[in-house]
Amino acid sequence: MPNDCNIRALWILNNLDAVVFSRRFPVVEKRWRAACQIENESSNDDPVKYTVFSSLPSDSELAAAFSERKKSREGSDSWVDDPITRHIIGLYTNKEEEGEDNLLWPLALHIKGPYCILILPLLEPRHVKANARLCKRSDCGNAVMAGEYLSSLLLDLPSITGAFMVAHAIGDIVTGDVVEPEVVVTASPSVGGLLDSLTGSIGISGISSRAKPVAAPVASSTPSGTAVIGALASDDPKIGSRLLDKDALRSFISSAMPFGTPLDLSYSNIFSIKLNGFSSVDMPPQDLKQPAWKPYLYKGKQRLLFTIYETLHAGMYDRDEIPDTLSVSGQINCRAELEGLPDVSFPLTGLNTAKIEALSFHPCAQVPEQNVDKQALMFSPPLGNFVLMRYQATCGLGPPVKGFYQLSIVSKPVDLEEPFSWHAYNYAKVSFKIVGASLSGMSVDPKSVSIYPAVKAPVELSTQVTSGDYILWNTLGNCPSAVSAKV
Repeated sequence: MPNDCNIRALWILNNLDAVVFSRRFPVVEKRWRAACQIENESSNDDPVKYTVFSSLPSDSELAAAFSERKKSREGSDSWVDDPITRHIIGLYTNKEEEGEDNLLWPLALHIKGPYCILILPLLEPRHVKANARLCKRSDCGNAVMAGEYLSSLLLDLPSITGAFMVAHAIGDIVTGDVVEPEVVVTASPSVGGLLDSLTGSIGISGISSRAKPVAAPVASSTPSGTAVIGALASDDPKIGSRLLDKDALRSFISSAMPFGTPLDLSYSNIFSIKLNGFSSVDMPPQDLKQPAWKPYLYKGKQRLLFTIYETLHAGMYDRDEIPDTLSVSGQINCRAELEGLPDVSFPLTGLNTAKIEALSFHPCAQVPEQNVDKQALMFSPPLGNFVLMRYQATCGLGPPVKGFYQLSIVSKPVDLEEPFSWHAYNYAKVSFKIVGASLSGMSVDPKSVSIYPAVKAPVELSTQVTSGDYILWNTLGNCPSAVSAKV
């Protein structure tokens, strides 16, 4: 976990904006009250003043504030011109008074299934004041025109990163999505089929587009060979689809983040510890410190597996006035079947040339400096499958599937509810899977992977690209678009 990460409180709301679970951490809240008292006493001349409530808002007060924010953006910071406000929000818990002292901020918002998870991390009061100054500026903290904005304020705070990690871990538990990330095993380095599957789906069945999608060539540095032959099974339990298990959630929180301090958010680790306990064979050498994310030591045949998963989102408009959009969200999954507590390092090829827009790493990784290609990444791997790194990037190779969609309606269409358009005939959605290539340029060279202390362990790499929201908008219909900012 990031250093100095503490959580004041957390809430889980259902799709009716009702709080179904909440947890407050009095030890952390006591630190917050003491810090606010010191800050208020030392800044009597500061025009931006804050008083701290003796307690956090009740569940009903927070639910009402959250519902009010969804109805109207007025009274919250959601109008600030910064993309991070989609995930960092503030709530006024008392609408009768519009002072900043009633603002509960920052709340990390994570939506998973029918639930909204809100995490309130501990910050220094000066950070809350900095946010208030940004919201009072005439440019609303614009990320393009100003040097100080919410992203620069929040992204450097480890408590914000930790809050999102807590939110994602809890979201996986309440929805039953606690399986380990998949790591694919290949018989040999392979490209496989360019398109293992290609299907087109549109809003109204029985209507086809004017031209079929055409597959564009995808470059790959790996030789042709056999395709994927299997995947490693997960060792951790599956909760399954059921109602919110509050007892399981309380047990996880008390073990993973005692007193509001996150230690290990791996559900499989927590489950294994509760089920198996510890024995003398699990003890590491006396000269080594065993990290929280590796409660047990591996014994057996050694090997190191990497899998790069990428999801491609696209908006294809076939219009001169609207440029096509392509974005890649990816992650590097890893499974390190290595004995002891070794360190693994390798140069992350393509980190600069891949035009990475956002990066996040597993707590076991030592994050490299940015803006340098072929950065050396070092990590002490946990037991089992884990996500070593997540990233957002632009697609450097262009669209793998090109096409356009045209449909003219001669009669009044049926009004249907669709998530991406006003009428179902306005778009076609393409689905595909590419094995053996990376559209962002991100790569791991198995020959450059180093393990210390040195052991003889084979290193395998596999890659896979799947389509996300890959939309062909109807050239003759309506389509959503946004004007690009001119810098």
